[in-house]
Amino acid sequence: MSAGPDTTLHVFLVAGEASGDLHGASFLRALREIVPHLHAVGIGGPKLRAAGLQCLYPAESLAIMGLPSWQEVRKIIAIFRRIKEHFSKNPPALLVLIDFPEFNLRLARMAKRFGIPVFYYISPQIWAWRTRRVKLIKKVVDRMAVVLPFEVDFYQKFGYEVHFVGHPLIDVVRPALNRKTFFRLAGLNLAKPLIGIFPGSRPREIRTLLPLFLEAFEKIKYRRPGIQGVIVKAEGIDDDLIPKIKNPAVKVVKGYQYEVMAQSEAIMVASGTVTLEATIVGVPMVVAYKMGKLSYLLAKRLVKVPYASLPNLLAGKEVVPELLQEKATPDNLAEALLKFLEDKNYADKVRKGLSQIKETLGPGGASWRAAELAAGLLPQAKFLISRP
Repeated sequence: MSAGPDTTLHVFLVAGEASGDLHGASFLRALREIVPHLHAVGIGGPKLRAAGLQCLYPAESLAIMGLPSWQEVRKIIAIFRRIKEHFSKNPPALLVLIDFPEFNLRLARMAKRFGIPVFYYISPQIWAWRTRRVKLIKKVVDRMAVVLPFEVDFYQKFGYEVHFVGHPLIDVVRPALNRKTFFRLAGLNLAKPLIGIFPGSRPREIRTLLPLFLEAFEKIKYRRPGIQGVIVKAEGIDDDLIPKIKNPAVKVVKGYQYEVMAQSEAIMVASGTVTLEATIVGVPMVVAYKMGKLSYLLAKRLVKVPYASLPNLLAGKEVVPELLQEKATPDNLAEALLKFLEDKNYADKVRKGLSQIKETLGPGGASWRAAELAAGLLPQAKFLISRP
């Protein structure tokens, strides 16, 4: 008796950064529940590999900061050639791209030459800079799922329809430990208030911001002697980037970032995705960022948004203080944090503002909605179940 026809659907997925790996894994699990006989190949990190992605290349091999070296350029060219060969010999039914625009938009262009439909999950931040990329997106991306509500209006101005699915962090940002357990594990005093210190996830950010944050903490402690602090070391950061802390009131923890946010009176934080995580938790924050003078002048010319932090961008106004460049000083950081500690009405107002911003991010289930949109591009897709 002969075997029946092969009903396996072949999907190629690319996520090149840690956040893309996290959200891509949730997306792939949802897609596997919706569509039977799915075989996913591509580029991803450990979470995507654990979710069943067959990796042609690990995402770690694409972790390039700044201008790539000649060796890195050669490696990227080799990866593109390997993908092109894969598309030629075994074209997927769908190409799924998650953020990572420098690489993924070039790959989308290649896919269109092979007639492969393209689904993009988590828009590149072209609303902040390089807006002209929207023309390329309209040509090479068949369907896009966005995670920030204002992105719908942005794309609509260019005559391109996108689908807001909510933000996947809503399902991720959930502290697992209660205050008593976390304080015991971190060696903290349960009776004393806590300040969270988030100096960033990139070496350059940490080298620039951590000394400022630590000096600001010393100034805060001078005014509030009972305060204690926790530095959150991001995943993948080498130990030598965090100097030996001489102040016994400051601890260093790896992970537990949501517990630190949930239990802190306020936090100091580098501008980035972590500000959105803090928004979901609802902790008052002071956002800081500092870069080289030349980089800053270039960024001022290229970036077209009025705020640096996602909470303020989502609100369309300053909900949390931003201290950028020359304003990012220990004195200014300390004063901004102390205002949260000493003015309860102000702190409550900020918490209310953060709660309102969180509501705009959707009710959860972003991965399911994105997976349903992607499944709609698959030819002859047979759905096992629908979203509950």
